Amino acid sequence: MKSIEKYLDHTALKADTRLGDIEKLVKEAIEYNFYAVCVNGAYVEKAKELLKDTEVKVAAVVGFPLGASTTETKVFETENAIMKGAEEIDMVINISALKDGFHNYVFNDIKAVVDIAKGKAAVKVIIETALLSDDEKIKVCELAKEAKADFVKTSTGFSTAGATKEDVALMKKTVGPDVEVKASGGIRDFAKAKEMIAAGATRIGASASVDIVEEFEKEQKSK
Repeated sequence: MKSIEKYLDHTALKADTRLGDIEKLVKEAIEYNFYAVCVNGAYVEKAKELLKDTEVKVAAVVGFPLGASTTETKVFETENAIMKGAEEIDMVINISALKDGFHNYVFNDIKAVVDIAKGKAAVKVIIETALLSDDEKIKVCELAKEAKADFVKTSTGFSTAGATKEDVALMKKTVGPDVEVKASGGIRDFAKAKEMIAAGATRIGASASVDIVEEFEKEQKSK
């Protein structure tokens, strides 16, 4: 396993997140050398500015957290976030459309974001596993792969539950080696993060990233 900090997208997405929270998020990301910070669109430009001359990337959420905005809105959000400095896009699928069996709509929704981001930003497709049956999880992972998304991602962290190792394993089995899996939602310690990585996740979204790294370092020292 590579060093844990390079799995981590350090996250601040709550509605009451303030500028000071973003500044703290970025400071911690630089100090701990996290892979990325994940923020709402309104904070992309500020995060990018604060991360200037560092290796830490900026990820922006799109259609967040419900996924129910129009495809055109998601495309605009994506384009705007990239213009402001986002290097990764975490988009939420239209969950209702998937559950209603409108698979072409879901595919086109994902593909529109992937196409506008192509060559500029990686796209992670949030499927909100807690709201889906296993068959729906498999189907949407297949659609995301077909649309050439870079990642499938378990959760927003704002629904009824977060990531499970079983869902990560199912998602990874479905997408195979060409698409990565991001586990997000309820990952608050190193034990849980390690569980997700063992199941196939190559990225972890967490607001408790500092705690995860410190627990990892403590474990390494005790060996």
